[in-house]
Amino acid sequence: MSHTAPRRLPLEGVRVVELGQLLAGPFTGTLLAYFGADVVKVEPPGGDPIRGWRKLDDDGTSFWWRSLGRNKKSVTLDLKTDQGKALVRKMMTKADVVIENFRPGTMENWGLGPDSFSEDNPGLVYTRISGYGQTGPYASKPGYASVCEGIGGMRYVNGFPGERPVRPNLSLGDTIAALHAALGILLALFERQASDKGQVVDVALYESVFNLLEGVIPEFDGAGVIREPSGSTVTGIVPTNTYRCADRKFVVIGGNGDSIFKRLMVAAGRPDMAENPDMATNAGRVENEAAIDDALDSWCRSLPSDDILSILEDARVPSGPIYSVADMMQDPHFQARGLFQQVEINGKPLKIPAITPRLVETPGETRWPGGDVGSHNQQILQEELGLSAEEFAQLRQDGIIG
Repeated sequence: MSHTAPRRLPLEGVRVVELGQLLAGPFTGTLLAYFGADVVKVEPPGGDPIRGWRKLDDDGTSFWWRSLGRNKKSVTLDLKTDQGKALVRKMMTKADVVIENFRPGTMENWGLGPDSFSEDNPGLVYTRISGYGQTGPYASKPGYASVCEGIGGMRYVNGFPGERPVRPNLSLGDTIAALHAALGILLALFERQASDKGQVVDVALYESVFNLLEGVIPEFDGAGVIREPSGSTVTGIVPTNTYRCADRKFVVIGGNGDSIFKRLMVAAGRPDMAENPDMATNAGRVENEAAIDDALDSWCRSLPSDDILSILEDARVPSGPIYSVADMMQDPHFQARGLFQQVEINGKPLKIPAITPRLVETPGETRWPGGDVGSHNQQILQEELGLSAEEFAQLRQDGIIG
């Protein structure tokens, strides 16, 4: 009988030490761990605060942590103590990647900055995530996602004209920064194959948001145009909007391609607009945006959302519903694409999201959910770093490992 060899994950063999708390740094670690990296998360003795945020399970641990902490080994160390710093240094000396999201200067004050590893671990990819980056006049400012989304330009264009800027009910600045950090780490590891040298990956939350601004910068510099908030539309692209239907549900319609616009307006009972030469191109539709939106708004209000979407699907017009999490979990396409993975917490099943991108040959996986605080202390500190049982017990007694 033949046996299939275990599948090798893309980042298998890459040791990551994750420092810092809350979202940007930890989500970077989650991304790497999902694709096989050996991630050791160093937490203060009480654990990362996210363990206690939002809805909690029966153990008093947040459901969010079960997703964010997946595939990670948890080690507790008090980095304000000399013993804690010394043990972290040992871990970092053996690591391929370090992720930290403290305020710039904190790691240097602890004697753990990147320069201190130039001889002990020259191949180290030292990843730093902060609000404003490691240099510049704002470097020392505290930078939460909410603040950095504002200065980075995202909040300015989000919302309705004349009203306060709107934020999505998510910490997008943190998540976007984590994606940039993961990309930077992979680029640095790829470069290290040629040079055998590591480097610093400097990720700023506000710059990660800034990176998503599309044509905002050249449009201002070239034409003096400041892109303003535009509600549920996108400036300069028509029609693309959200409409309320007869059943009070919302649908999104993207009919801004020239041929798509014709099919859309015929489906909506407005062949006159479909054949109007003034609306044949996007530039003309921008001039007639109010009339087009009024027509589509009137049509959507006349029918339930399922009927609207069925008509538009038949007409091959990009459209869709506005989903809540309940809608997603019932949707057959989400199910078919494997976007929900089930883990077990104390014998109880819990669904957490899969992580994309999808690699067809070597997909990532959830090997275990986020575990208890310090659940890998003994494995890492004794078995890997060589602490004796007596030394380990003393650290616990002194509160250094909790």
